[in-house]
Amino acid sequence: MQSSRFLVPLCGAVLALLVGIPLLFIVLQAIFPHLAQGSLAAPLSHLQATLGDAVLLKLTANTVALGLAVVVVCALIGVPLGVLRGLFDVPFARFWDVVLLVPFMVPPYIAAMGWILLLQPGGYLQQLTGIHMAGLLFSFAGVVLVMALNLFSAVYFAVSRAVQSNGSRLAEVANIFGASHWQAFWRVVLPLVLPALAASLLLVFASSIEEYGTPAVLASNAGFFVLVTGIEQRFSDWPIDLPGAAMLSIVLMVLALSAWFAQRWVTAGRDYATNTGKPNATSPRTLGVWRLPVCIVFAAVTLLATMAPLFAVAATALTGTLSGGLRWENLSLRHFAGLFEQGSQALSAMSFSFSLAAAAAILTGVLGTLLAYTVLRTPGRAVAWLDGATMLPNAMPGIVVAVGMILAWNQPWLPLTPYNSWVILLMAYMCLLLPYPLRYAHAALRQIGSNLEASAFVHGVGFSRTLWHIVLPLVAPAVGAAMLLVFAIASRELVASLLLAPTGTQTVSLFIWRQFDQGSIGQGMAMSLITIAMTCMLLVAANGLTRWARSRVNAF
Repeated sequence: MQSSRFLVPLCGAVLALLVGIPLLFIVLQAIFPHLAQGSLAAPLSHLQATLGDAVLLKLTANTVALGLAVVVVCALIGVPLGVLRGLFDVPFARFWDVVLLVPFMVPPYIAAMGWILLLQPGGYLQQLTGIHMAGLLFSFAGVVLVMALNLFSAVYFAVSRAVQSNGSRLAEVANIFGASHWQAFWRVVLPLVLPALAASLLLVFASSIEEYGTPAVLASNAGFFVLVTGIEQRFSDWPIDLPGAAMLSIVLMVLALSAWFAQRWVTAGRDYATNTGKPNATSPRTLGVWRLPVCIVFAAVTLLATMAPLFAVAATALTGTLSGGLRWENLSLRHFAGLFEQGSQALSAMSFSFSLAAAAAILTGVLGTLLAYTVLRTPGRAVAWLDGATMLPNAMPGIVVAVGMILAWNQPWLPLTPYNSWVILLMAYMCLLLPYPLRYAHAALRQIGSNLEASAFVHGVGFSRTLWHIVLPLVAPAVGAAMLLVFAIASRELVASLLLAPTGTQTVSLFIWRQFDQGSIGQGMAMSLITIAMTCMLLVAANGLTRWARSRVNAF
């Protein structure tokens, strides 16, 4: 294994380039207010004014309130549905799984625009029923509800799979030994579900505090501003406030790290393991007279979370004009035709986005595999530090990465810089999305163990040949699935693209955002529909690859 030690400095250098340098410059800019002018004068001179600013306190309080409120609503929706799906024979269970995954695949800013078109005065709801709900939508409660309907799927799937894997069988055992259904749930099912529930709620909190599109579209109209919109405002409004943006970025990252540590504290010492071997297949419990009410609940959530925003997106994309309303004679494909006209900005945006997303998928796949292999197979203190560094991208929201990239690579003394080129966008995508292939490769490598590599080394096979002919073929399906996810997410990423896109270029997300901003909503929604369809197909392919990978590993 000595020959694999070259991977430690290689992986460390790449992580420093993608993660360490941007993070360092955020901290330096927060300390030295004149860093952008090449001066280290007056360190911390602005700190008292910044930390004492009521705006900073208000933005932080709003961000925390929004994140916690979204977590609560996601738990209220996702946990009951997940428990029902895991414990009982829910009618049309596979159908509900598919349709409840769709909200998580719809970019939040597109979902927010769909809700505006649906609920605003003169919107589709008023055209169909005569009422509108603009008062609810453009309020704190409306923002929370829209974000929760977009994110609760993470809680639903985490809870349902955790209950299904062990909770259902062990709850039956508890019932046999005299426990009531509620006792079995509180003392058996819930403890087993707790780690998965905590992890999913952490994901919801982190996603909600770093989301830019929904707060920018909805919350600002309600006079509710958060850290993400505050950071973007300091870059877009004159005079540009780099120290303020850096300080807000640090506060946002501290919140994300605090959520991660809170999850570790909740689950520390609370992990439960079974010692009964491989779980036996059990039949889910019947719902009896509750079949219809449960179906109604699932249908109602599906209608709100999936069908309503998708209806608004599709209706806008397929109608000639918004003023024409929902009428047969207003149906048109002209928005789609406009996207594919020769020389259109849409074609250019798709070509640019898909090329960048493909490059990000390939590079993060390679880097994530090498990092996972290095951490699992190479001993030493340096590897422990490397393992800790791989956690940093999880705690860096997209806007923090973008701020760090700007501060690091827009320095006047740099002889060569990727700033204002497609390279900096690629670096930002890699930093943001590296955790996906890293986790998939880590899980795959832990499943196959190291005995096959040891056997190859014993028989005189070199390190590079062992890596190429044994390790990579076994982890390729899992990493391939992660690369598909990276491609799908990178091709629609908004906030980093908004701050870092080179002059004169557009990504798909920027094209959609600017169409909304310019009033060309129909063409923006046509592009949105294509984006959603592509994301769904890629995630289905990723799911198929993941299942194939597990079957191959089990065959070994």
